[in-house]
Amino acid sequence: MDLQLKDKVVLVTGSSKGIGFAVAKTLAAEGCKLGICARNAEEVKAAADKLRAMGVEVHGEVVDVTDSASLERWIKTCAETLGGVDGFVANVSAGGADAEESGWRAGFEADVLASWKAVNAVKPYLEKSACGSIVSISSTAALEQFAGAVPYGAMKAALLNYFGNLAQDLAPLGIRVNSVSPGPIFIEGGAWDQIKQSMPEVYESTVAAIPAGRMGKAEEVGVQIALLLSPLSGYTTGTNVVIDGGFTKRIQF
Repeated sequence: MDLQLKDKVVLVTGSSKGIGFAVAKTLAAEGCKLGICARNAEEVKAAADKLRAMGVEVHGEVVDVTDSASLERWIKTCAETLGGVDGFVANVSAGGADAEESGWRAGFEADVLASWKAVNAVKPYLEKSACGSIVSISSTAALEQFAGAVPYGAMKAALLNYFGNLAQDLAPLGIRVNSVSPGPIFIEGGAWDQIKQSMPEVYESTVAAIPAGRMGKAEEVGVQIALLLSPLSGYTTGTNVVIDGGFTKRIQF
């Protein structure tokens, strides 16, 4: 299926590795021009080189999304270099920050506040696109009890509320807004790989709770995001797509 994404410009935060890079790689395979960023210069360069090798135009920068000037400069430069912006993927998260005040502040700054700042900066460009679209990456930790009363689940739940309401606000401007909520995703060197090595009983019990019998792949998340960004999904906005192999037990209305 042709997703009609060729030459569309999509920006992805936190895209040098993990789910963010998988999203960028999927979009590169569809012919998108890409803006990528992360905090590590060597990782950004390596990711950009791999994506360019797929035959697409890429602008990569070192960006700390909690730094407003850095984030806004990257978005502006991407738009000027690549020729506008058609899609934006909010991927950066503070992850499993500690449950002390510092962890709550880190989660709010990286997950919620940075997403709000990015939307404000990218919205003028998306308004000029014929297929403006935003996708936020949340988590099934926002939907059900998981890992206790910690910042990660609370911030991901806040993102679902923010982007869900944003969809209503931006629809009249021709900008669609959707979210995806992945369940446990296994990435080599990632969080679940580390848990598998250090706490195998936690890893095994989590896999046992997934009806599909395995954890997900980053590429499976990337494909769903590409579909949501596609003009073919032009009537889809304000939704949250759960990608978890049945890990979430509630009925998805």
